[in-house]
Amino acid sequence: MALTFEVDPAFDRALRDGITALWVDVVNAGGAVGFVPPVTEGDVRPELVKHLAGMVEGRTRLVVGRDEEGAVAATAFLTHNTHRLMRHWIGVYTVMVHPRHQGKGYGRELMAATADAAQDIDGIEAVRLTCRGGTGADRFYASCGYKEVGRIPNAIRVAEDDYRDDILMLLPLFR
Repeated sequence: MALTFEVDPAFDRALRDGITALWVDVVNAGGAVGFVPPVTEGDVRPELVKHLAGMVEGRTRLVVGRDEEGAVAATAFLTHNTHRLMRHWIGVYTVMVHPRHQGKGYGRELMAATADAAQDIDGIEAVRLTCRGGTGADRFYASCGYKEVGRIPNAIRVAEDDYRDDILMLLPLFR
């Protein structure tokens, strides 16, 4: 079964707890979403609060995918660029699909729903994201239409002796 996607859902405790649990499960399964394993809910919750503050301020939009039971199975956060000369593109952050749902095409569905949500925003011409090198995420995003437009070697240190590239990718939106 496909996931059901919603943009800007009503935010309540169940959604907060679902996103928090998703984030923990993704990171602890090896996902590159701002942390290295192991993490707990207490570790990720402050980062979620930052996204929520952006939502309250109108800077951030949430795309959430739910499975057939209604559980949070995927997320992406779209964040408006506040620089006056760069308001024509939007950033996507915290892209996650629950490990039990990976390999089913849900990541592509999430990225398509995210691009659709971005395209519905007046004045947005492109979606920008960054990903951690060495994970294969850049190949996945390329398969979704994103193009690598920059790379900073060794910009991410995941361990004392493990450095990864920070890869910048862009998806032009055609109107």
